[in-house]
Amino acid sequence: VQLQASGGGLVQAGGSLRLSCAASGRTFSRSTVAWFRQGAGKEREFVAAIRSHGATYSADSVKGRFTIARDNAKNTVYLQMNTLKPEDTAVYYCAAGSGSLISSYVRSLSSYDDWGQGTQVTVSS
Repeated sequence: VQLQASGGGLVQAGGSLRLSCAASGRTFSRSTVAWFRQGAGKEREFVAAIRSHGATYSADSVKGRFTIARDNAKNTVYLQMNTLKPEDTAVYYCAAGSGSLISSYVRSLSSYDDWGQGTQVTVSS
């Protein structure tokens, strides 16, 4: 699966952005897709994930603010980010992994084989 992330930009604190992850490949609809982010000088961290059947997972730091969704007809996964904070500033990456991924591994970087190029999100205070 090849992935293309887009939708990043500069926004003021409290604002919103929607990221898109467009994929090519026949197996995308059966894949688990996740968003990770990496701030300057920080390790890459899990943000949210969605299973092929629609079950979602999210990091505690974004619960209630970020929503992940997928449109398999368009081979696209979205990350709606609301009430953005300066600490959300990072490069955001989408990744695809096995559709049979065990739930306990959904948040792990090593569970994902295919990665997009990343899109920068900058939140000003």
